[in-house]
Amino acid sequence: MLPATESGVAPNAAYRHFADRDALLAAVCIGAMDELARRMQARVKATPRRRRAADTALARLKAIGIAYLEFAMQETGLFNTAFAVPRHIEYAVNSSGDEAGPTPFQVLSGAIDELVTAGVLPAARRPHAEYPVWASVHGMAVLITQGPLRQLPDQLVSQLTSSCSSSSPVVSDSTGPIHTRAILP
Repeated sequence: MLPATESGVAPNAAYRHFADRDALLAAVCIGAMDELARRMQARVKATPRRRRAADTALARLKAIGIAYLEFAMQETGLFNTAFAVPRHIEYAVNSSGDEAGPTPFQVLSGAIDELVTAGVLPAARRPHAEYPVWASVHGMAVLITQGPLRQLPDQLVSQLTSSCSSSSPVVSDSTGPIHTRAILP
């Protein structure tokens, strides 16, 4: 994307369409969340169905994580803006109108529900399971785009992306505390 001055547009032109800076940022945030959700859905749709429902559910959860991390790395400015406004959690969690598609949080929630349906995640562990998954992938995204991992070679970043997306803090094979385990062999 070109800066306003390079594209022949006055730097303050966008402000003429919004009440103030916060309204402009909110619109960008909503747009970024919509694009992130679209990419997550596209990854899920492109994930082949497996023989076992559990394997399909796990593959779809991994696809969502990869889409999230790819969006953060490919659209870092949008990703940062999406989480820079005070009410960003509302845009991530709640739909913004009748025509709006699912939010990233809703896409993730659907994948977590699918884990329960497939018998991967016990129903008793379902409440609020989105939050540790979201925190894990979002934390990796921030470390890769803004933190100490931003200087790593692309191949290592790719391995970390796959590794982070291949584990879930909510999937457990026991009735004990929730712990991280690989979700795909």
